Amino acid sequence: MNIYRELAPSPRTIMTPGPVEVDPRVLRAMSLPVLGQFDPEFTAIMNETMEMLRELFQTKNHWAYPVDGTSRSGIEAVLTSIIEPGDRVLIPIYGRFGHLLHEISDRCGAEVVTLEKEWGTVFEPQEIIDAIQNEKPAIVALVHGETSTGRVQPLEAIGKACRELDVLLVVDAVATIGGVPVKTDAWCLDAVIGGTQKCISVPAGMAPVTYNDRIEHKIAARKRVERGLRASGETDFPNARPQIQSNYLDLGQLQDYWSPARLNHHTEMTSMLYGLHEGLRILLAEGLPARFERHRLNERALVAGLEAMGMSLYGDPSCKMTVVTCVTIPDGIDGESVRAMLLNSFGIEIASSFGALKGRIWRIGTMGYSCSMKNVLHLLGAFEGALLRHGAKINAGAAIAAALDVYEGSAKTAAINA
Repeated sequence: MNIYRELAPSPRTIMTPGPVEVDPRVLRAMSLPVLGQFDPEFTAIMNETMEMLRELFQTKNHWAYPVDGTSRSGIEAVLTSIIEPGDRVLIPIYGRFGHLLHEISDRCGAEVVTLEKEWGTVFEPQEIIDAIQNEKPAIVALVHGETSTGRVQPLEAIGKACRELDVLLVVDAVATIGGVPVKTDAWCLDAVIGGTQKCISVPAGMAPVTYNDRIEHKIAARKRVERGLRASGETDFPNARPQIQSNYLDLGQLQDYWSPARLNHHTEMTSMLYGLHEGLRILLAEGLPARFERHRLNERALVAGLEAMGMSLYGDPSCKMTVVTCVTIPDGIDGESVRAMLLNSFGIEIASSFGALKGRIWRIGTMGYSCSMKNVLHLLGAFEGALLRHGAKINAGAAIAAALDVYEGSAKTAAINA
């Protein structure tokens, strides 16, 4: 008889662009007793979660709820629910996850038009607006914050142009929601997808989404056509094939489930919803302005420490993400060996990168619960030690001093990191 060991994961300081450390209060909430999915106590939790998501997304949209599954499930739910075969979809790509939007849209039968920008930069909004006017897409799908390159795309002018031109704008805000302002209504964003495992600091497993009446109308129109075809006896759905391909990720069915009617669609992930509810409660209790300022402060301290050490940052600084810092690996240094030492000797995890940037940069996340003065100082000290052990020529002792200067110069530090 096999005797399997009890799980005892090692404690880590997680400084990647996701997943990040989870607030202990969230883990405690996830251990609470399970309720039935139609128990009034549970449906009250569902309703409160929707209210909190509206605050987080800064929207008055009726629809704001989590899709069960990791962040990609939310992206697929939105795109597969609104893209009909033949729809022209414009996708500006400036990193790895723009290519993901391309792949999903292509699988939906879209006519995909792409713009590409060198990694480490973003688009001038007018470049995208010009492409919208020239290509006349039905939908624009765009990443807000690219964790692969550490860059953030300005959205406000693009959103307003899409609204004027009657183009739907879908935004992947998985890496930014909860750490960087995402102003759904003010920026005229039609659908926004978030993620739990980054700045919200809840385990991966839910994808919060919000969308407005413009998106809902397209979903409803597709449902009407599908019902009409079925009623007429059509079974092969020729030509346009208007039906939504996924049952599980069908926003039309999901919104029925999250509506007061509670039409049964799936069994809700009870414990995950507890975790999301608690994560959102913690986030909103901190307050969005204070939370955004905490992320900015810890980023400034991290960057000051890295630069004082003599490290070079990757990418255009004018569009740097607050919550992800990309560091150029010095010539002659084995980046994976440094990462292994940080993990094995110091219990700290940072990330490598993808594609053309693999082996060229490290990516350091300062997200949610992981975004703290303690973690930044711990990382800088360990990073210095690991680099010295690998023979890198750095300014020993300068990093922590520079970071402390930033913290001590901020009158808000004590309150923000309390």
